[in-house]
Amino acid sequence: MSKNLRIVALMEGTASDRHQSLYHYVEQVGAKILSGIDYSVPAIAEVRADGRRAPQRGGPQYSVVTLTVRWPHDVVELRRSLRPDPLERAAGGYDINVIDPGVMREQKRMLVMDADSTLLDGEAIDDLAALAGVRQEVAEVTAQAMQGRLDFSESLIQRVATLKGQHVGILRRVARSLVLNPGARQLVDAFHAQNYPVCVVSGGFIKILEPIARQLDIECTRANDLEIRDDRLTGSVRGTIVTGQIKQDSLKEWAKKFGVKPSHVLAVGDGANDTLMLDRAGLGVAYNAKPALRNVAESQINFPRLDAVRHLIGV
Repeated sequence: MSKNLRIVALMEGTASDRHQSLYHYVEQVGAKILSGIDYSVPAIAEVRADGRRAPQRGGPQYSVVTLTVRWPHDVVELRRSLRPDPLERAAGGYDINVIDPGVMREQKRMLVMDADSTLLDGEAIDDLAALAGVRQEVAEVTAQAMQGRLDFSESLIQRVATLKGQHVGILRRVARSLVLNPGARQLVDAFHAQNYPVCVVSGGFIKILEPIARQLDIECTRANDLEIRDDRLTGSVRGTIVTGQIKQDSLKEWAKKFGVKPSHVLAVGDGANDTLMLDRAGLGVAYNAKPALRNVAESQINFPRLDAVRHLIGV
């Protein structure tokens, strides 16, 4: 039985052919286009630090094409047809996303994000390592973990151990230096404008994340807590490590807290340890993600504008 599905295609910049190549590509796979709309979102300027809010990177202009199509099979089959290789863009640089109509229903929604390399531009652990003089050693472990080649908990233990003896002030220095990804503030504001909660769960560190979350009025945060004695890092993590499972559990906990069905949660991440969280959400989005996550995520955005996420569900 045929059904109507929604396709949201995103691309950096604008299309010289007014997206005709995209329309042709969609029709080639057997989907009947019922309606379509396209528009361009302006570039955003870089926001400098002013002591009152976290700075934000500038970002490029991008285009959004929203199509309603008739399709004889299910959502998964259309995704496979339009994006046969999850690691390759289709139809001349478009990120083509097929959205389950259930996610679009007019009900309360919630946004749950990873922090490092998703909400934030960069990895806090790498910045800590740079100040501690062990950047290369830590970066290699970080890369293996994000690509799914190393257990996240073990990788975190290894990286944190290299910070043993560092003064606690290093955490404040990194928190002040972190920059939001392009469009991060706009995405959070768009959800808050609809009275939708925004939460962040991170494999990074709570003392770095919390000041930024307060500036953005983010409702809930969860991250790792570094052990400190006599104003020095001990090289250990205090309490439970925020693993992929903890991220998924946090999504379920917060959805219940705010009265949002998990099927109406939008989850965004970039690394392998975000997979379970994205699986549990109504829509999981890989944002400029590592191959391990792009291979399995329902949706992808592969250019530097985090606010593009909002167009996937019409917020």
